[in-house]
Order: sequence, then C-alpha cells, then structure tokens
Amino acid sequence: MLTAEQRARYERDGFLVLPGFKSPDQIAALRARAEAIVEAFDPNESHAIFTTRDQERASDAWFLGSDNTVRCFFEEEAFGPDGQLRQAKALSINKIGHAMHDLDPVFSAFTRDPKLAAVARDLGLERPQVWQSMYIFKQPGIGGEVRWHQDATFFDTDPISVTTFWFALEDATVDNGCLWAEPGGHRGPLRERFLREGDAIRMEKLDATPWPDDSTAVPLEAAAGTLVCFHGLLPHYSAPNRSPVSRHAFTLHATDAGTMYSPQNWIQRDGSLPVRGFE
Repeated sequence: MLTAEQRARYERDGFLVLPGFKSPDQIAALRARAEAIVEAFDPNESHAIFTTRDQERASDAWFLGSDNTVRCFFEEEAFGPDGQLRQAKALSINKIGHAMHDLDPVFSAFTRDPKLAAVARDLGLERPQVWQSMYIFKQPGIGGEVRWHQDATFFDTDPISVTTFWFALEDATVDNGCLWAEPGGHRGPLRERFLREGDAIRMEKLDATPWPDDSTAVPLEAAAGTLVCFHGLLPHYSAPNRSPVSRHAFTLHATDAGTMYSPQNWIQRDGSLPVRGFE
C-alpha cells in the first residue's frame, strides 16, 4: 500500500499525510451517523465537557464510563453562566467517543477497511488492536484547543506501538484548527502517562522536555478525505476554532498485539467486548 518513500518519510517525520484516502460517500455516511447520534443524545444525561486543560479533574464518571460505549461530550464554551446551552445542541458537541468502531455498524464499516489494514501493516503494526475511536466536531467559533500531547500518554505499551489514524471529514486549515506537529519529535521521550486505577486517574510526569513552539511546529492542513497517520510519541496539538466553519474529523488509536498493553491504561477490554483490528 505505502511506497518505500512514504515509509521513509514516516520514519523521518513521525507522521504521514495521505490525501484522498476516503471517498465523499464514505465521509457522508459517517457524518450522517454522527449527526443521528447527537440528535438522539439527551443533554440532561450529562453536561460533561471535553478539555485537555486539566484532565485529572475533568475525567468524571461520564468520561471514564465512555471507554467501551458511545457518549457525547460538550465543548468547553458550550454553556452560558445560567448553565444553558449558548447555541443549538448540534453546534455544542465537542466529540463522540470512544467505542463506535466496535459498537456502531456505520463506524465499524468505516474502520474495517482493507486499505487501512494495509497501511497499518506498512507502518509496523503486525497485529493491530483498535482501542479507541473519536468523532471530533471542532465547532465553529467555540471549537476547543487540544493542547500539546503524545498519544502514547494514553495508550502505553512496551515497547511503544500506538499509532494514530486521523481522517479529515472536512477541509482542515490553519483558520479552523488543523493539527500541528513537530517533525521528528517522535524521537524524543514520552513526557507523561495517563494512569487509571479503578475510578481514580492521575497524570504521571515522566520527562521535563518542553513542548514544541511555533519555531519547530508545522501545520498539517488536510483536504476532506485525507488520512493523517502519526507515531504515538509525536507531539501534536490543534488550536481553537474561531472561524465560522467547523472541522469534523474521525480518529482511531491502535496498538500492536505483540507489545504489552499496560493494565493501567484507561481503556481495557475483556471477553464481553474483545479488542479487534482493522479486518
């Protein structure tokens, strides 16, 4: 699937951009299903927001219980001082997570893709295990910042194997909050680790290496249909979306079954919902 030059670029930069990976019809199906999930969501179930500002405090029971189900999370700025939504529910949701790829047939069909399985093999995942899916809305005007982080923080394996597959469902630009990454940053250390012990979570600091800044980071602008793959140690972030247009994206996180998946990772699976790959 991948050329030798593409594999070399991934090894060098820690990410790879593959335009035109998903068709307009595939994107339309996923977007329609996400819209239906949001429409069916009752905000009275939870006012939980998604934020990367203080994940230890923000990780409540609604978040922890989303590990192996499908739940909606609001943008940080979705609610006014009176506790009511500032705008329509459909324009207030930050994301849907975290097991649609296994529990929803439309999301499963998008995930179980022979082309995607081939890319995963070419990137070194001999036996992929897909642990998490997220549909991210990046709403116009209030789309929240996702601060600098490494995905291996949340999916610790020995050796590190987590690989991210990020699909642009709309054009992602600097204006509406595209991804930014540090080329070659995956050769640096793991800075922190997100640990779960029952219903208690904590962020363990591992290394004081500073996060990148604008002098080394590059924007990963991507047209709708593009797949961006990146290494679990790659530092990346996305800025707030203050533009009038959204930036929908879908993300999968996978590890290799040949590595040891930490029992302290926040998502675990058992025989009632076994972890699966791309095929």
